[in-house]
Amino acid sequence: MAPALLTAVDCTSHVHLVVGSNPLAAARCTRAIEVGAKPILIAPEDATLHYGLMKRIEEGQVEWLKRTFHEADLTSLGRPEVDGVVDAVFVTAGGKQSSATHISTLCRRLRIPVNIADAPNLCSFTLLSTHSDGPLQIGVTTSGKGCKLSTRIRREIAASLPLQLGDAVERLGTMRRRIWEEDHAVELSEDLEAEEEDIGQTSDFNQLITAESVEAARSRRMRWLAQICEYWPLRRLASITDEDVDALLRDYKGSNPFKAGGIKDTTLRQRGRIILAGSGPGNPDLLTRATHKAILSADLILADKLVPGPVLDLVPRRVTVYIAKKFPGNADKAQEELLEMGLEGLKAGKVVVRLKQGDPYIYGRGGEEYDFFRSHGYIPTVLPGITSALSAPLFAAIPPTHRSVADQVLVCTGTGRKGVPLDPPEYVPSRTVIFLMSLHRLASLVESLVADGKNYPLITPCAVLERASCPDQRVIRTTLEHVCAAVEEEGSRPPGLLLVGNACTILNKFSQRWVVEDGFKGLDDINIAGDLPSLGEGNTI
Repeated sequence: MAPALLTAVDCTSHVHLVVGSNPLAAARCTRAIEVGAKPILIAPEDATLHYGLMKRIEEGQVEWLKRTFHEADLTSLGRPEVDGVVDAVFVTAGGKQSSATHISTLCRRLRIPVNIADAPNLCSFTLLSTHSDGPLQIGVTTSGKGCKLSTRIRREIAASLPLQLGDAVERLGTMRRRIWEEDHAVELSEDLEAEEEDIGQTSDFNQLITAESVEAARSRRMRWLAQICEYWPLRRLASITDEDVDALLRDYKGSNPFKAGGIKDTTLRQRGRIILAGSGPGNPDLLTRATHKAILSADLILADKLVPGPVLDLVPRRVTVYIAKKFPGNADKAQEELLEMGLEGLKAGKVVVRLKQGDPYIYGRGGEEYDFFRSHGYIPTVLPGITSALSAPLFAAIPPTHRSVADQVLVCTGTGRKGVPLDPPEYVPSRTVIFLMSLHRLASLVESLVADGKNYPLITPCAVLERASCPDQRVIRTTLEHVCAAVEEEGSRPPGLLLVGNACTILNKFSQRWVVEDGFKGLDDINIAGDLPSLGEGNTI
């Protein structure tokens, strides 16, 4: 079978005839509307139509002829300028029906493009699985051999492309148009000068200017643009701005932008990129590969002060690292300073990585930072991190959910905005509550939990989990009655969290007032066969 001729058809104002009433018919009508065509649906009045299709019919976007297909439809429902012949026909019920073969034969005779679902032998054309990004469209076809496979291939191709490549296509198209307009203006100017030659001879009157010379100049400029498209990395092209277009055109006029070693593109300053990345609970082995790559590619890293040293040790020496100066009473000012430093780096064309403890969107101000940078014209890439709210209990051998014991998990903050205490949740015996950023006001938090209205029993099991996954990890297992005394006697080792609920004693029973487990030897000590991790020696009080 010979390969198909792939084309892009301008379907503006075309008439697409869609025969059928199944979900595929709805998809064909939707696609026709997207490309500027007018869909006409032919289906019996008693046919069951998709809700979305009915809505388009009610809004007048789709015309519904409530009957079966007639041969005359092919030559009477189209545009007047083509004598009523329709531009394309889609039969969505499949090729097993005899009417599909009949419609295909009629369309081929009239040279009307026809597509029959699941019947490649009856089709004169097939639809591509397409990826659209502005003016950029990428289509994949398997020539009717496997629609699912073509969709998979299209997804893989689209995933490999940089973001905003469609914008780059638009801007390069603008460059091409401007080059053509400037060439055309030069031609008009030369024609005008030729008409005025009878006034007097110019100093270059003996110079021969031919049509070939003008065409050669135009060809050189277009070759220059073609080389930009051919040799620049796609990610560089995707970051091109309107100012870059002006700079490139100025650079061409001033000097040859190409050297033997490649393209001279020093007139462009690469647009800055901002990445909000979660560093996980502490152990560098728990970084995602995406966050690790971001750290290695950064020019500037803005890190929370709780990001541990082993993670920062992964930062290349060439990279500037700034640690947030956040302390009680200065958090908001330090946050503003951090954002301004990030913005300055972006304006200088740097790759800025905002490295956050845990996950950016779990009490990490990630949403606020996303909104800040977006408001200044930079769309952040957000990389998730393993939050300590769910990983710290794992390293402490505490399953937050367990059949017949805990069927829900609630993650709260122990610190409100500007330090205002929060109203804690009511007691539910089957709930595990995780309080982040709570140890510095532990006494008031516990008091609010056991006070009237919240009804937490003093014997409710709880655990203080500190520096989860780090070598100096510590777990204090106790109850609400003794947790404040335990932390006061053992001291604080931030960052830490408080876990409250009956899940705390599922795998670890104790009869003392509290138990302290100190140390974490690394992820290699976790037995993947299912045994509990070695959490260090336990001390009893």
